[in-house]
Amino acid sequence: MKRLVIMFLRNFYVLPYYFVKLMYVSVSKSYAKKYNEEEVFQFIRKITKRANRGGFVKVEYHGMENLPDKNGYVMFPNHQGLYDVLTILEVHPHPFTVVMKKELMNIPLLKNIFLALKALEIDREDIKQSMQVIMEMAKQVQQGRNFLIFAEGTRSKNGNKLLEFKGGSFKGAMKAKCPIVPVALLDSYKVFDTHSISPVTVKLYYLEPLYYEDYKDMKTVEIAKYVKEQIEKKIAEVEGK
Repeated sequence: MKRLVIMFLRNFYVLPYYFVKLMYVSVSKSYAKKYNEEEVFQFIRKITKRANRGGFVKVEYHGMENLPDKNGYVMFPNHQGLYDVLTILEVHPHPFTVVMKKELMNIPLLKNIFLALKALEIDREDIKQSMQVIMEMAKQVQQGRNFLIFAEGTRSKNGNKLLEFKGGSFKGAMKAKCPIVPVALLDSYKVFDTHSISPVTVKLYYLEPLYYEDYKDMKTVEIAKYVKEQIEKKIAEVEGK
């Protein structure tokens, strides 16, 4: 976590302001009366961009044209580490929230970012609770919210190689009949999951989305396999250049 320290030190002069405001928008019941979802999201993006610059992290992104025209879609990236959500936060143009494992709520600041984004906590040990969260996600997607969920369930801890994508992660998208956007992340693990503080470029690719007509006759395990294969194909293509 050396890079996290660098991020803090290089933004020390603005930390008090951002910290106080983040606490306010994440825990105050009155913040919704003053800030709408778009304003909160842009504030979180501003924090993310400052942190990235301070930590010598550059995000190179591609495929913006693949994002659906209307809100109400779910992104499925590969999961490399703690930095993954921050990668997407920097470059994603529309507000989104996250389905996250409950353990992350024990990490200071990350907890407040997730609270501000109105993330849904999932208990991977509780099948009933997990399904309730997935169904709640489906409901919110139908209402026009965008979500991000890691179908691997946990970070791969193996660089740019993927773990198996779990079919259950796609049940919410299928119920919502919404677009599914595969997202390929490369080298995101280098930011927080190594001991280096050297400059790093994280690459992000929004891949061609699957619409309901594309996957309505597929089983969730088949969707999971397809999405994983598309991400692996893009990573292999980029690494082979």
